[in-house]
Amino acid sequence: MASADKVQTPELLDLTIDNITPNTIRINNQTKNARLKYLMDRLVTHLHDFARETRLSTEEWMLALNFLVQTGQISSDVRHEYILLSDILGLSLLVDNINHPKPPNSTEGSVLGPFHTHDAPTIQNGASMTSDPEGEPMLALCTVKDTAGNPIPGVRVDIWETDSSGHYDVQHSEREEPSERCVMVTDEQGRFFFKGIKPVSYPIPHDGPVGKLLELLGRHCWRPAHVHFMFEKEGWDHLIT
Repeated sequence: MASADKVQTPELLDLTIDNITPNTIRINNQTKNARLKYLMDRLVTHLHDFARETRLSTEEWMLALNFLVQTGQISSDVRHEYILLSDILGLSLLVDNINHPKPPNSTEGSVLGPFHTHDAPTIQNGASMTSDPEGEPMLALCTVKDTAGNPIPGVRVDIWETDSSGHYDVQHSEREEPSERCVMVTDEQGRFFFKGIKPVSYPIPHDGPVGKLLELLGRHCWRPAHVHFMFEKEGWDHLIT
């Protein structure tokens, strides 16, 4: 970190509530990173406009800061509470749509969610991704195609779902190995098929600050039954659905 005497501080305006925004932008604009400069410019502008528009109180400001602290404190290697927060604010899906715009006839993208891991085993067609004896057996027959209906071979498919109790494997403290998740590769006809369990509806983690926020907003914490799929192949757009 540069010492204070080596940083060229720009000339600032006499500080008032009206010019605190351009003052903040001016002192932040010393970075040589043009993208960072632009992002901070827009962030400060919109953040200050929000405070002015809502007449944000000191108590509300402090409540928000403590909420962010609690969000960080409950996060871990297998629980990313900030992703959960981003999801309920609609930001995750918005960013995904901005970065991965979909042409007509293609599958819309969805969010990664907080429970994806990188330790799923690779399995062959017809193998099982579940170790849950309580789940209703399911055979999933799938084909990956382009927008013209042509099969796409060699696609890496990352698949994950909850167990029959509505929990992902990483939510169990006694987890020893991955379950209800796998990685597959499509064959020459773009096909992949696997055994799993019929997905069930489940609540998002609501024992933390995001769950308390949902309660304050009058929203429920339940998600419809679903299976996650993530498709990757060099030269093709990344898709989560």
